[in-house]
Amino acid sequence: MNNNWSTTLGSGGKWSETIGKGKWIRFTALQQGANVSLLLFNAKDLTERYNMPDTLKAQHTSHLTKGNVLMSDNGRVLASIVEDTLGWHDPICGHTTRALTDEKYGRTTYQVRRNEWLRSGQENFAVELVRNGLGLRDMVPVVNLFSKVFCDDQGNMHYCLDHCEEGATVTLRTEMDVLLVLSNTPNPLDPRTSFPSVPVKLEVLPALPVETDDYCVNYRPENRRAFENTWQYDCLRGGL
Repeated sequence: MNNNWSTTLGSGGKWSETIGKGKWIRFTALQQGANVSLLLFNAKDLTERYNMPDTLKAQHTSHLTKGNVLMSDNGRVLASIVEDTLGWHDPICGHTTRALTDEKYGRTTYQVRRNEWLRSGQENFAVELVRNGLGLRDMVPVVNLFSKVFCDDQGNMHYCLDHCEEGATVTLRTEMDVLLVLSNTPNPLDPRTSFPSVPVKLEVLPALPVETDDYCVNYRPENRRAFENTWQYDCLRGGL
């Protein structure tokens, strides 16, 4: 039986689904300049979700790459970044709003342009959260895959236009059953004035077992403690 699955998230697209523990989730930019915003929840307890402050402070970083993990607000690992061709993904800048989208790219409506109207991250997440029994009150800071944003010495934030090339990939490994919510909409700091959203391929494949010498487990001492919390949680609920 083939356990591989794939789809393409088009410009402005949204998507959500529960993905089991022990899967690779590979994202591939089909053109240059991609940005996919994501949220993660514990599929068995939706009150547990990705926590940006804990993820960054525990790993002493302001960006994400291979070796980093996405921690929950309970100190557990929802997913790990096991492969990454870019070396930098933005966890700080958030998602676009309706007002920002209209201001930057021009006002569009579904009534006029149907499926060609320009969606915002806020609206995409609102729809997918409701579909999964959640709502805007459950919104937390997102991870923007494929985007690089850095601060200069004066604290000004800068978006790197040439960061994501066509064919760039990043792969997550699920460390528990997760609800994954995606919005293929621009990074809020992207300076381009034409809607800069490109297709991104999404693949879900069986992952290799996590060994004691795993790169993500040993990336930092804080990572190992978060993994130990996750393994304990799984064991006490009947997992392996």
